[in-house]
Amino acid sequence: MDKNNLIGFGLIGLVLVAFVYFNQPDPQQIEAQKRYQDSITAVMQQQEAAAREAALKEAEKAEAQSKDSTSMLFNALNGEEKFVTLSNNNLSVRISTLGGRICSATLADYKNQEGAPVTLFNEEDYISVRNARRNDDKIFNQLYFTLDGKQENIDTRKLYFTPIAQTDSSVTMRLNLGADKHIDFIYNMLPESYVVDLSIEAHNIENLLPTATKHINIVWDQILRQQEKGFSFEQRYTSLTYKPLDEDTDYLSEYGDDSENIEEPVQWIAFKNQFFSCIMVAKDNFDDVTVKSDTLHEGKGYLKNCSADMTAPFDPSGKVATDFSFYFGPNKFSILKESNELIGGEDNDLQLQKLIYFGWPIVRWINRFFIMYLFDWLTGWGLSMGLVLLLLTIIVKTIVYPFTYKSYVSSAKMRALKPYIDAINAKYPKQEDAMKKQQEIMMLYSKYGASPMGGCLPMLIQMPVFIAMFNFVPNAIELRQQSFLWANDLSTYDDIISWGTSIWPIGNHISIFCLLFCVVQIANTYYTSKMQPSMGGSPEQEQQMKIMRWMMYLMPVVFFFIFNDYSSGLNYYYFLSTLISVGIFIYLRYKVNEDDLLKKMETYYEKNKNNPTKRTNFMANLEAMQKELERRNEELKKNNK
Repeated sequence: MDKNNLIGFGLIGLVLVAFVYFNQPDPQQIEAQKRYQDSITAVMQQQEAAAREAALKEAEKAEAQSKDSTSMLFNALNGEEKFVTLSNNNLSVRISTLGGRICSATLADYKNQEGAPVTLFNEEDYISVRNARRNDDKIFNQLYFTLDGKQENIDTRKLYFTPIAQTDSSVTMRLNLGADKHIDFIYNMLPESYVVDLSIEAHNIENLLPTATKHINIVWDQILRQQEKGFSFEQRYTSLTYKPLDEDTDYLSEYGDDSENIEEPVQWIAFKNQFFSCIMVAKDNFDDVTVKSDTLHEGKGYLKNCSADMTAPFDPSGKVATDFSFYFGPNKFSILKESNELIGGEDNDLQLQKLIYFGWPIVRWINRFFIMYLFDWLTGWGLSMGLVLLLLTIIVKTIVYPFTYKSYVSSAKMRALKPYIDAINAKYPKQEDAMKKQQEIMMLYSKYGASPMGGCLPMLIQMPVFIAMFNFVPNAIELRQQSFLWANDLSTYDDIISWGTSIWPIGNHISIFCLLFCVVQIANTYYTSKMQPSMGGSPEQEQQMKIMRWMMYLMPVVFFFIFNDYSSGLNYYYFLSTLISVGIFIYLRYKVNEDDLLKKMETYYEKNKNNPTKRTNFMANLEAMQKELERRNEELKKNNK
């Protein structure tokens, strides 16, 4: 980097400093902003005070009902919380008699960071936050239903259910509302699955509800636990996701607080971690859905606080049950797809597998119909995940090798023509002849069958594969807690070098695989820059190319700060992929002889010099455009005279 470049970057820095200085708010603006923030705080405090007052009145009402023996809820408001456990080989859930709700879900075949079975949530989860929708500072994982009664409202979170007809995989939680009047919550855990069905059936309660009652109100809250080592990386893949009827899945922002009022019916709602999800599916869809997601801070063991308020069809006569299904399990494509049929049947594809984000359409197709099947096939061999990623990289590189070869040959042709380009540069040394020089260079490429774009298209074809792996590897649950070399877990960063205090922007560790990836990326940039031919541009253009090359060398440094917190499996794949690319460039450097290539191009020229139709369409069109531009410039000069 010469003196002019240093001066340029210095001026850019001064401009940025000046921009920040002259655009900082003055004291009046700061005071106005402070008043605005104070007004927002005051409004929030008023809302919280109103919510606490309403909650206090509700609590007083509930206490009065619990003492009123004439209330239809008298027996349901008085009781002792007990728990019923349903389990199979994959899943264990606990159901509380208080609210008749599932209050805990534990997976048998997956382990947490301490080696115990993964618990997605339980009744002890809470976090102290300020939330106007609650009557205290403890937000529990809860699912409750409400019905507006004629005289008394039914709110299941305050009511005690009685378990009947209990087995290892099923139970009926009964809410008694008077003589021969009750609501049954019928839970049934499907064998060898992660699915629990819930059927709500009413019995003789029509006279307790307004005649217009057609829906039941549902509130589902959950605090999503941090299950993996890397908080920020896991949070990138944690979201509240939902599936509107006849539409693709959608989700709230992973990076901050977000909410949405959904106008169309919704088939299912998911509280999704990186590798595990809790999904609630309504047989007849949810309506009037409002979803909300609050991002939590690192250090307390939780990622997000998610909630969903909605309604579902309800028949007070009991002739038609209200059916739901829950999925508490891994974000594994094959398991989610199997659960589609268990929950929705063959005729109703819920597309639960779309909970796994594979990228934009073309990238998603590559992951869905190529990378995933190849990965599953290699995994079936019983190899370590490190070897699976190695073989996957080699196979992918082998498939895209023809495009790499074509790109290299195209660049080699351009380099072979460098003596001719140098002669043209010497022929047109003046700046005002730049157009003629560029036109003659383009004609030279056309005559010899070379194309400056020939190396770009093959590289662009490879880009979707590069991006596909960026989306695939972090979502591959098979890499979770799988060790390779010094990495204890390929699904998160390897921190063999770490320290206690987080230092921006590197954090509190150095990922060795990330470091290796960035080092070989510098080597790859070196060999790639050697491939780039001279385009015969002006000195200013050549200077710009030098700056671009320096920026390419800076990119690996930027990559290090970005990818240091990413999964070691992803950094390992990129390290292997880049290392193989360097090897391929070195191999092609020796295989492709530029002198022989020049002879072939000269033979091509002699053969087709009298046949202009043999020129490539791109070159012919470009030449025509340049001639037209030159003609217009000449006309403009004449008019100015």
